[in-house]
Amino acid sequence: MDEPQLIARARQGDHNAFRTLYELHVDGLYRFLKQFSGNHDDVEDWVQRSFIRAYRALDRFGGRSRFATWLIAIGLNEMRSDRRKPAMVIVDGGAEAAAEEDLAERFVWDDLMRGWLAELDETKRAVFLLYEVEGFSHAEIAAMLEIGESASRTILARTKQWLREQWNRERKEAG
Repeated sequence: MDEPQLIARARQGDHNAFRTLYELHVDGLYRFLKQFSGNHDDVEDWVQRSFIRAYRALDRFGGRSRFATWLIAIGLNEMRSDRRKPAMVIVDGGAEAAAEEDLAERFVWDDLMRGWLAELDETKRAVFLLYEVEGFSHAEIAAMLEIGESASRTILARTKQWLREQWNRERKEAG
């Protein structure tokens, strides 16, 4: 069964259809909110409340965007309404089969990236993570963050440039 069918069935009260939607999207929403906020303690609560809100508002989902896009927007709203302390981003470096020096360099990069991303304002961090890590399009990001598509592109380009400048500065200082 495809996603629009699952949504239609869930709207009619089919709990198994909504459970399938949950299973399809829970990991992605969790991963995004964890990376965006760095607050591991509250992410599970935000994810659960997001799905509860999504279930209650399923009739208002118009289908103009992907369900995942709509769900992340709900998740961001949950996090924003609940967050009480500054965000710190955790970027998973992934487990790679590489030489020790490659792993050491990766850990240094991840640590630097965490710090740099934490310095970004919420919108820049969200655009970067949604596009580069989660793979959403600029149209989807614009809908989630309630900004224009061109603004999303501009923010991403400027954020990448700033990150490159940070990296170059770090390399100069280290070398």
